[in-house]
Amino acid sequence: MVMREVSLGGIIPATVTPMTKDFKVDEEGLVGYIKWLSHFRLGGIAINVDTGEGPHLYREERKRIIELVVDVVKGKFPVIAGLTARFTQEGVEQALEAKEAGADALLVFPVPAFSGSPLPAEIPYQYHKTVGEEADIALVLFQLEAALGGVEYPPEVLLELTKIKQVVALKESLEDAKKFVSTVRLLREAPRKITLLTGNDTFILEALLLGAEGALIGFGTLATDLQVEMFELFQKRRFDEAKAIAERLQPLIDAIFASPARNYRARTKEALVMLGVLENAYIRPPLLPISEAERNRLREALKKADLL
Repeated sequence: MVMREVSLGGIIPATVTPMTKDFKVDEEGLVGYIKWLSHFRLGGIAINVDTGEGPHLYREERKRIIELVVDVVKGKFPVIAGLTARFTQEGVEQALEAKEAGADALLVFPVPAFSGSPLPAEIPYQYHKTVGEEADIALVLFQLEAALGGVEYPPEVLLELTKIKQVVALKESLEDAKKFVSTVRLLREAPRKITLLTGNDTFILEALLLGAEGALIGFGTLATDLQVEMFELFQKRRFDEAKAIAERLQPLIDAIFASPARNYRARTKEALVMLGVLENAYIRPPLLPISEAERNRLREALKKADLL
């Protein structure tokens, strides 16, 4: 199998993974949820990533989820699967499985060996290069703040990673506007063009104005129609109208990504239940459900955004 050509941009929701009461993947709920998302004009869909509890899923569950989602999407837009391995050979095996299951691209989570400073370019370069070449599948680099278990690649390392043929995009999630601008400038100097996707849920429109070409975000699965509209208005340079949508959604964003940040997955599921998209908000332990007080705050934020 050869590498599929993948073009990414626009709003790319990072999806949740519906669960049953006994914390198994709710396949029926997942299919219904993806059918609902597929009605929007998306730039792609990301599954088995952090929002979808990807690191907490069994390997066979991740493959099955890809198969189910690909069957629903039917090529309407790219399907990006999270790759959460611990070492290179495991990464290669998971990449091959994801491609066989129908994934168009992989969002590559950093492995434990990337931790610590200084980080020699050779370590992440060889990891991404080997996975990309062995599976011959499009890769999305993932830059995430260390406090959330990620890695901020030094500029020289990031430039090396952009040389890998299979790398088509970067998801930048450092939640720092100054660093985001630095990344925009860095990619302009890269030896080959790769797409910059913001992973910063808390400043989506601002990231587009600063140079992002799309947004791969967990918040993308809420008020999706409004975010697609905001992106399209931005493209048409109708900035005041795009800003009005961003301001309307900000209280909901603040509620979803309030402290502690780990609860954003459970909050997102609860919001989808309130909106009638999901039947329940079960989340796999050790993650915990949110309190009734948080549910009330979330409900009020949905009302403020005129979504309830």
